[in-house]
Amino acid sequence: MRQIILDTETTGLETSQDHRIIEIGCVELINRKLTGNHYHQYINPGRQVDEGAIEVHRITDEFLQDKPTFAAIYSDFMEFLGGAELVIHNAPFDVGFINHEFSKLPGNVKFLESGCKIIDTLAVARQKHPGQKNNLDALCKRYGVDNSQRDVHGALLDAEILADVYLLMTGGQVDLNISQQHDSASGEMNITSSIRRLHADRQPLPIIRATQIEIESHQAKLDAIKSASGSCIWLDASE
Repeated sequence: MRQIILDTETTGLETSQDHRIIEIGCVELINRKLTGNHYHQYINPGRQVDEGAIEVHRITDEFLQDKPTFAAIYSDFMEFLGGAELVIHNAPFDVGFINHEFSKLPGNVKFLESGCKIIDTLAVARQKHPGQKNNLDALCKRYGVDNSQRDVHGALLDAEILADVYLLMTGGQVDLNISQQHDSASGEMNITSSIRRLHADRQPLPIIRATQIEIESHQAKLDAIKSASGSCIWLDASE
């Protein structure tokens, strides 16, 4: 399974005001393992960057003057994505900006979601941690991911950090020496461990399949439940 963790930086917050993408960062996962393969590109948006946006990512108009346009990098960007499943934090924002860029290209360019399945890690986090802060910094704190280098937003760094958060949040392997600490300010229970980042050369998690004897024993147990109670939701769902 190939997944791409993706993040963007933009000139502002609203595509309705014709704000544009100025940076794209992507990292690759295959079978939930970081491969070290990545895509990173700064983009000349053809317009000024809002002062408020510069305060967030510190990418200036002067820095972007000699960078290629989105049209110039489109083919390489799509080749890297290659129809992979995309993992994005607050996906509607990034997908909306990418589609806004697509709409400016010549020809009938389809929207991003027509060729890629998209996972919104913000939606996943809100489901797992309702009523709590679920921005990237809060998730780093909750899952013990090192974000000390994130003094400003940057698409590639944020994609790398999100990859670690995503793997941990959805069942990634962590150190067994786990402790829980209560944050009195936020009321959150924070999980900490000695692992701070998941390295690209770590071994993939093993897949342990049930034996035939275990499958038959499981089926017999379900049959017994249905016989005793008249129904079994696990059997009923499969019928």
